[in-house]
Amino acid sequence: MAHYLVTGVAGFIAARTAALLLDQGHQVTGVDNLNAAYDVRLKAYRLRRLQARAGFRFWRLDVAERGALEPVRRHGPYDGIVHLAARAGVRASVDDPWAYYRTNVVGTLNILELARELGVPKVVLASTSSVYAGLTPPFREDMPTDRPLSPYAASKKAAEVLAYTYHALHGLDVTVLRYFTVYGPAGRPDMSPLRFTQWICEGRPVRIFGDGSQQRDFTYVDDIARGTVAALRPLGYAIVNLGNDRPRPLMDLVHLIERHCGRPARLEYADRHPADMPHTWASITKAARLLGWRPQVDLDEGVRRLVAWYRTERAWAQDLDTGP
Repeated sequence: MAHYLVTGVAGFIAARTAALLLDQGHQVTGVDNLNAAYDVRLKAYRLRRLQARAGFRFWRLDVAERGALEPVRRHGPYDGIVHLAARAGVRASVDDPWAYYRTNVVGTLNILELARELGVPKVVLASTSSVYAGLTPPFREDMPTDRPLSPYAASKKAAEVLAYTYHALHGLDVTVLRYFTVYGPAGRPDMSPLRFTQWICEGRPVRIFGDGSQQRDFTYVDDIARGTVAALRPLGYAIVNLGNDRPRPLMDLVHLIERHCGRPARLEYADRHPADMPHTWASITKAARLLGWRPQVDLDEGVRRLVAWYRTERAWAQDLDTGP
């Protein structure tokens, strides 16, 4: 049995990863500042489910505040750190880039320093497919990613580079995971899968930015959690894509949600945001080679599970703030 630190543990991917580690019999110490970057009811929902589990301990703190990590430091040692605390989202980062750099860069620096000080043998760092903006898919890990188109992507690229510095200087074993459009039950309300599910099931207008032809490599959260746990193996320093390798047009997502909700969408169109990528598509050859990982849940099944979750939790999920 191992002991892992999971940051941002009330977040979408982190909560599912922590649950999987607990399923495997490990101990998990989770930290999260429970900020209001999106509707905190989702974070509270995920956290309650973890706090009901044996082997889970939680501290509410901000990883960007170095002094706040003292209780985490005392509670070690740790067999690995899964650093998923982050400000996510392309559009919001254009409006408030300072918040993104504070969490994604300063917070990462503090976690890397913690790992160095405590001699933690493994760090997994969450990154994003947004670093591939402007490139031709499928996206490979060896492509140049030094021209990000949003502060969010730039902050994540900075965190990747910082992690390499700690590997080169201090021998820290770090695996950087670039996630591709993660969706599933209790997902982020600022992303299209959950917000479209709410809007379609409740008969509300569905806002499409652009013409709906943009493609996304939708990847189910359980697959992402499996890949994240698999990345806890020693690799030195590695960057690995976790995606579905089967990009689908946004309108395919709309039609699947229509089918599973049993009602048509009321579509409204708006201009595409300049920071949005027209397509994402992960090459996952490296993930298969290094992690023995491939996705298992296709979009149809994943949307079915998402809509089923929404119906079960509809009493409160129908009122979630899913943005403009």
